[in-house]
Amino acid sequence: MANINVSEVAVQQYVERVVDLIEPEANQIYNLSIEEAQRLLLEKPDAMLGVEGSFALIARAGKTVKMARSLDRPLRYFLAKRSEGPVLIVASRIDTIYDWLKTEGLEGQFHPSYTRMVPAHHVVEIQLVGCPDPDPVYTRFFTPELATLPPDLDRIGELYIAALAEEISQWLERIPSNEPIGVCFSGGIDSGSVFLTAYHVMKKRALHLGRLKAFVLDLGNGPDVAQARSFLEALDLGLFLETIETNSDSLDAQQTIRIVEDYKPLDIESATMALALCKGIRGRYPDWRYLLDGDGGDENLKDYPIEENPELTIRSVVHNRMLYQEGWGVGKIKHSLTYSGGLSRSYTRTYAPSHYYGFSGFSPYTRPNVLAVAEAIPFIKLTNYSVERLYELKGEIVSRGVAKLTGMKMPVFPKRRFQHGALSVDTLRKKLPFREAEYRKQFLSLYQ
Repeated sequence: MANINVSEVAVQQYVERVVDLIEPEANQIYNLSIEEAQRLLLEKPDAMLGVEGSFALIARAGKTVKMARSLDRPLRYFLAKRSEGPVLIVASRIDTIYDWLKTEGLEGQFHPSYTRMVPAHHVVEIQLVGCPDPDPVYTRFFTPELATLPPDLDRIGELYIAALAEEISQWLERIPSNEPIGVCFSGGIDSGSVFLTAYHVMKKRALHLGRLKAFVLDLGNGPDVAQARSFLEALDLGLFLETIETNSDSLDAQQTIRIVEDYKPLDIESATMALALCKGIRGRYPDWRYLLDGDGGDENLKDYPIEENPELTIRSVVHNRMLYQEGWGVGKIKHSLTYSGGLSRSYTRTYAPSHYYGFSGFSPYTRPNVLAVAEAIPFIKLTNYSVERLYELKGEIVSRGVAKLTGMKMPVFPKRRFQHGALSVDTLRKKLPFREAEYRKQFLSLYQ
């Protein structure tokens, strides 16, 4: 028998590798340990809805890798080639993946468009079997039923805000009793309902209300400050308002693009305001950690101007499950593998700014139990395909729900985007020109 060189066999052996760069402390799982959640991901992927809280997870068994995330967490992956086998890199950010590849001399394989975003509410399964790579397999784990509630706005509002209150209550349970709570606040329907619900839950749980603040951004001549003050003073809660003033000259779209890792103009505008607010809070309160916001409220109640998007009609909005949360959906032509779709893509406008400044953010409107109530609303019966009626529903549903829960009559103001409330639209356009092609060019230049 010929002598076998063991070292030569080891060199020839096919070795796949997984590099997990997810920050474990960013997971906020309520009912399971990380290890238990990973085991569930491997063994029962369709049961991931049972993981309560916020998560971005990866689990491996041999050559099989599975990944999943909640709507409020980004999760990306990239598959690189090595002579000894493939390496899968998983992280929350594109630049984290790129930096790791550089340390291994593999950056020549990289382009940001080759990274992949795990779509929210799906388990993604990858087989590390070499070249050619098989397509990922997607298993949906959250499929809320559509239009199952009666067309009763009082009942819908009650269920919707009750679900919101339960999510906020669970979150508050896990925050140390000495930590302050901030709400990113404009006096709009979403941030207003989150603030009032948090106030109600804290009061009911006998938590010290002095911990609570409503932070409103003031970049000069924006309407949100007056709206926020009017909202809270109408309920004799004006003492909770705190204005964060900053100079509009500090707005920097290039910095936003680098932090958010995207180039969609509306999201860049919103994220730029979020960065200004988070920077202002951090400058004033170096140790502040916990922030609440109302992101996801517009998506849940379909409160976006349909006429601004030529791809949409009211029929597409009310007939497609979670259209604003997931875009057109996995496997559809217009679904971006690099970015996902809907809020599954654009949530980085909220997550990245707060994370960059060291905050632990929470968007209770993104939780599945709240989404499930929203998807159960009979929008077709309530609107009869009237766009105007659709736009009216959100204020009616939320204000009725807040009244039922708290006994307070919540002021309802016309919808206004975050970026349009912090400063005037004319000033915004001068500071942040609305040009997607230019933003995309700036993003790609980060990797040239």
